[in-house]
Amino acid sequence: VAGVMHLVQPAPFVSITPPGVPFPEEIIFWTGIAEIFGAAALAQPFNLRLRQAAGIALAIYALCVWPANINHFAMDMARDDGGLGLAYHVPRMIAQPLIIVWALWAGEVPLRRRKG
Repeated sequence: VAGVMHLVQPAPFVSITPPGVPFPEEIIFWTGIAEIFGAAALAQPFNLRLRQAAGIALAIYALCVWPANINHFAMDMARDDGGLGLAYHVPRMIAQPLIIVWALWAGEVPLRRRKG
């Protein structure tokens, strides 16, 4: 759903992109494509290597977009009305590492080396 929203309604994503990021509209478009393809790769049951690659890629993606979430938090807290407020942003900050772990789990990425 988030990937599709990047494509059909990019403005909210562009608005929270940190100022130093070049070509924000294009990046939002391509990150939406990446989310859609990543989700499709995680959902297919036939190719473990593809699921693992998607899990790793989506985990890295979630890590890379965290600065946009932090930027959004800072911008909202600086507003006179507090924007979406702490009730939105604190759980969102907590959710980001959980999304990273979930992507690795959904991709069946082994997090430990196998012995032997």
